[in-house]
Amino acid sequence: MKTVTVVGASLAGLYAARELRAQGFDGRLVIVGEEPHRPYDRPPLSKEFLTGAFSEDALALTDPEEDDDLAAEWLLGTRARGLDPRGRSVLLDGGCTVPTDGVVIATGAWARRLPGSPGIGGVHTLRTLDDARALRTDLTGGPRRVVVVGGGFIGAETASSCAALGHDVTVVEAAELPLVPQLGPEMAAVCAALHTRGGTRLITGASVAALRGDRGGHRVCAVELADGRVLPADVVVVGIGAVPRTAWLAGSTLALGDGVRCDDGCVTLLPQVVAVGDVARVGGLRAEHWTSATEQPAVAVRNLLAGRTVATARPLPYFWSDQYGSRIQFAGRRRDGDTVRITEGATDGGGFLARYERGDGATTAVLALDRPRPFTKARRELARAARPVPAN
Repeated sequence: MKTVTVVGASLAGLYAARELRAQGFDGRLVIVGEEPHRPYDRPPLSKEFLTGAFSEDALALTDPEEDDDLAAEWLLGTRARGLDPRGRSVLLDGGCTVPTDGVVIATGAWARRLPGSPGIGGVHTLRTLDDARALRTDLTGGPRRVVVVGGGFIGAETASSCAALGHDVTVVEAAELPLVPQLGPEMAAVCAALHTRGGTRLITGASVAALRGDRGGHRVCAVELADGRVLPADVVVVGIGAVPRTAWLAGSTLALGDGVRCDDGCVTLLPQVVAVGDVARVGGLRAEHWTSATEQPAVAVRNLLAGRTVATARPLPYFWSDQYGSRIQFAGRRRDGDTVRITEGATDGGGFLARYERGDGATTAVLALDRPRPFTKARRELARAARPVPAN
């Protein structure tokens, strides 16, 4: 390959670019990014950056010295609008094209918005640096009544940060409990209690009917729920999930459906095209986690340079979340029907370590609240148990 184009100046895109150089690719490397920024760390956006503990410089994932080592052409503030696999080129806004022999798709996802929500001030999503800048600005100048729609990780972390800043915070969650798909009902209830401990109101089993604007219609003033309740609001943050950025790939012959569909090696239907990170549906699964973005590129690049799938990427799922001064850590693959056993600490205070187990006693996942060292040990054990045994 003479030219490889990484579409998406994201964490996954940056790791793919690093892997290309580390694995010996010395040709032309082009990185296309829709945002005007070099790759930055997204997890702090809802936490340290929002509270002011981190500056923008602290989010940067590259430095001038590394930029020189990558020897990449950065096309920032440029949106990819198509992929021409026959002509082997990436189509860009403005009619420009990048002829390329290989493509790494790392376009991530965009924040889902409330259906039919009006374009009025004070309503935010939190996915990008620009989103975080706007929200942080809106939270300055005194206490605000903040309504967070969605109790998932982004919503919970944003609520926690807003509460720490002294704002009046309410979280509205459509499910009976937040995080049930990830943690199961028992542990989801334990983690939901963090909101109360942090001084945030949590309303569950409720959906949003409408956002009300002020008399001039310029700014949000309330959130109307489907049951008729009205929550006064100066700021609304919508955290109801994300949609993979695949629209630009329509007509490319790639298989799309909740992401770019790949085999277990991140390879698409076209061997010269791989996908990594939030946009990639690898082996039937799409995981919007930091570990996926950092672990998939090594395998994807190896397969891209080989021209076929010679390695697979099925790392043990892992995620963490910082809320109200506590850290939640989870690893593994929980299944409905697993039982939960507390093996260290207690759920009523001080933190704990929990194991999810099948009927035969095999551990499928581990969850910790403020137990980093025991969790790390349990995660390693789980990873070893999940590692396939080489054939003789």
